[in-house]
Amino acid sequence: MGKVLYSVTMSVDGFIAGPGGDMSWLRPYLGPNPEVDALVGEIGALLVGARTYSGDDPNRGTDQEGAFEGAWHGPQFVLTHRPPPSPPDDVTFLDDLGAALSAAKDAAGDKYVNVLGADVARQCLAAGELDEVLTIVAPVLLGDGTRLFEEPGGRQVELERYRVTEVAHATNTWFRVVR
Repeated sequence: MGKVLYSVTMSVDGFIAGPGGDMSWLRPYLGPNPEVDALVGEIGALLVGARTYSGDDPNRGTDQEGAFEGAWHGPQFVLTHRPPPSPPDDVTFLDDLGAALSAAKDAAGDKYVNVLGADVARQCLAAGELDEVLTIVAPVLLGDGTRLFEEPGGRQVELERYRVTEVAHATNTWFRVVR
């Protein structure tokens, strides 16, 4: 069985989206990242939060729209309590984390289930289901928005860093979740 990975680009001050979910801040920091490009082939399914799925894509309306600048194609499992009446192909809407994770893991096989969305990642951590975190840190301060990880009342999660690579516009840092 593959692993569950939370991959995300964030600002130096720990935000993955600006105020109101704005993702336009990300546009200048997208571009060649060989490590992320290689990761796309290692992903078997996406587990996506509802806000992320319906949110602000910095590449909307271009040929790079979608996950990983449009490079990734395959099954997506969206965790939501409000599914659309006619879901697109390769997108399944579920309202239970356990069922969504199970379906995503089955679809991914030996590849990664890649989590997109801070709240879904937090839920996966709480359920003991998150294995790895990849943060792609962009050299910018946003000051406000959606944090990489937020737990009301606080919660410490120990991570073990196991790889760091740098590209022209970002730093990729891989962590294992310590159990």
